Amino acid sequence: MMMDHRQNHIDSLRAGLSLLVYPLQLAVEMPGAVSEWFRESLATRRQLQEENASLRTQMLMLKARGQKLQALETENIRLRELLDSAFMIGERVLVAELMSVDLDPYKHQVLINKGELDKIYPGQPILDADGVMGQVVHVGPYTSTAILITDTSHALPVQVNRNGIRTIALGSGTINRLELPYIPNNADIQPGDLLVTSGLGGRFPPGYPVAVVQGVQHDPGRSFAAVVATPSAKLNRSREILLVWPGDTSTLETSSTGQTEAPLPPEEQLVAPEEAAATTEENP
Repeated sequence: MMMDHRQNHIDSLRAGLSLLVYPLQLAVEMPGAVSEWFRESLATRRQLQEENASLRTQMLMLKARGQKLQALETENIRLRELLDSAFMIGERVLVAELMSVDLDPYKHQVLINKGELDKIYPGQPILDADGVMGQVVHVGPYTSTAILITDTSHALPVQVNRNGIRTIALGSGTINRLELPYIPNNADIQPGDLLVTSGLGGRFPPGYPVAVVQGVQHDPGRSFAAVVATPSAKLNRSREILLVWPGDTSTLETSSTGQTEAPLPPEEQLVAPEEAAATTEENP
């Protein structure tokens, strides 16, 4: 052992013995290798990829349809006697994928792999598995450009799911922040409230989650409270999205302030005083 440790005389003998033992090692590993080969032969990589893609698509669509359950439950309790106020469930949807993201830090826009040949239209809402992401603004034959709800030029009619207070969620230019500038100081809104699409204007179907209120600041010197919310959708992480066809499809309209928004009927404008009226006059 000392001679082997110092001069390595037995290395050649060890190598010969390992060569003799190698067939035994192969024989021991043979059952596992054969079973693995059969498993890979019966389920090819392509089949597994197709099954994975199919299951992922089904999960995405089921999660998107399930987003309305909380809004439906609250609405049914609050307006049980008004049958016409129930939300429509089961809008036509199409799964698409993001191709690229606009690198301009002042624009929150994405390119998707569906276009005019897939019946996509400007103003069409897009969702992910957790909430509203934005809407389509430009449509090409094979691709389309969509603006996210956090873009500074985007405005979205929403309502507080707990009590039905209506307002508009404006993009702040920050990917995880929305602003609700037209909430009166005496309004019943608090952190943790879920904001859902109100359906006003007919562009976004009602009842889909938009954001969760994160902070409410009341300033006695101002008419409105400073309310911020965090989008429910994973705007900077979602790769697959859903394109939705609401019951009434409308074309894109741009207000004089440059904000892309679904038009609101005058009688359904914000629950706000004078400033809301001024907003209606500036953006008919």
